[in-house]
Amino acid sequence: MTVSIHPTAIVHDGAQLGADVNIGPFCVVGPEVTLKDRVTLKSHVSVDGLTEIGADCAVHPFACLGGPPQHLAHKGEPTKLIIGERNLIREHVAMHAGTVKGGGVTIIGNDCLFMTGSNVAHDCILGDNVIMANYASMGGHVQVGDYVFLGGVCAIHQFARLGRYCFIGGGAIVTKDVIPYGSVWGNHARLEGLNLVGLKRRGFSRELILALRTAYRMMFAEEGTFQERLDDVLENFSEVDQVVEIVRFIREDSGRPICLPSDS
Repeated sequence: MTVSIHPTAIVHDGAQLGADVNIGPFCVVGPEVTLKDRVTLKSHVSVDGLTEIGADCAVHPFACLGGPPQHLAHKGEPTKLIIGERNLIREHVAMHAGTVKGGGVTIIGNDCLFMTGSNVAHDCILGDNVIMANYASMGGHVQVGDYVFLGGVCAIHQFARLGRYCFIGGGAIVTKDVIPYGSVWGNHARLEGLNLVGLKRRGFSRELILALRTAYRMMFAEEGTFQERLDDVLENFSEVDQVVEIVRFIREDSGRPICLPSDS
């Protein structure tokens, strides 16, 4: 088990390097950085601040990880970026440390893919198996569930929540919360239905997808108030965990409205 550091790379004293770490040409690794086992920095990668990169991550050229938050209130306080395991971080990706007021840490889950130019701002919390396509970007404090797909050049407003398994269309401007399993498109983004393609790809059964579709239609029907319809959905689908998850997501006090269908 050895560490490989290219002669042109700069690794500051104090950096903690796990087994079989590979640091390529012209990379810069700060003194408070931790690289876990088998992390690979391809070349021209900057890792700064109190940043931890989990095992088996690969980082491609010109990515910038752990820099200070793009926030005028930040005065150099020691805040963190924590990246989980087996993430693939492609060219020119930026991920920033947290802010004191936002909890002090930005967190990335495991098994995620960040395509070229994607951006994760301060205090965001991302789950596992998230995919951010080219130049997708999010403001601060965004919460992203597992298996969320963000299309190319989309933009997520600060403090938004993206529920598990939801799909954000390319170029969408998302200013509201997106329900779990939902699919949103447009500027400003509106709910276009369920993420049926994603659910099928992830192995959801036909019976479960049918239940989700039926519950979705009930939620966004014209009869009654929205709260009455949510009550009806809970009564009819109380044993379907994924439907209950959507209702709880909607009713959680997040301070932001949710994306609705254009005719709601």
